[in-house]
Amino acid sequence: MSSATNNLLTDILAENLTVVFCGINPGLKSAIDGHHFSGRSNRFWRALHLAGFTPYEIAAKDDRSILDFGYGLTTAVERPTTRADELSSDEFHEGSRRFEIKIEHYKPRYIAFLGKAGYQGFSRKKDVSWGAQQDTIAGAKVWILPNPSGLNRAFQLPALVAAYAEFFKTLETDR
Repeated sequence: MSSATNNLLTDILAENLTVVFCGINPGLKSAIDGHHFSGRSNRFWRALHLAGFTPYEIAAKDDRSILDFGYGLTTAVERPTTRADELSSDEFHEGSRRFEIKIEHYKPRYIAFLGKAGYQGFSRKKDVSWGAQQDTIAGAKVWILPNPSGLNRAFQLPALVAAYAEFFKTLETDR
């Protein structure tokens, strides 16, 4: 799987989306497959559907269809790894400017960081909480959701879905 580290996962973005979901970085399987959240144990697509964002569970191979619902996908750091803790703070810092340029260009209403680490790396804040943040990035409101990786044992699927559903309800009332 070492060849995966040379593969960059393509962002799925368009202008004026409701939400851009920002993963920490691509997993090796996603980098090889070329599809976001394609790891067998990743729960992103299931949580997204069960929380109400989509009327059906999108298959990772159909990840581009997320645009049909007004959502996009990107990562805080481009380099694929097995685990997010393999990333350095320098990689987060380097990725933050690229990320901000993307957000300035595409102008989503919200950015949802999937896991605290991505936002902490971007903002350089050590103490962040789940949910809505006070900061904005290039005018986009910021929300932190639990990381859907199967390696995240702190959140079982029901808790993951509940957190995503809370965000979905916020979007529905903030139209």
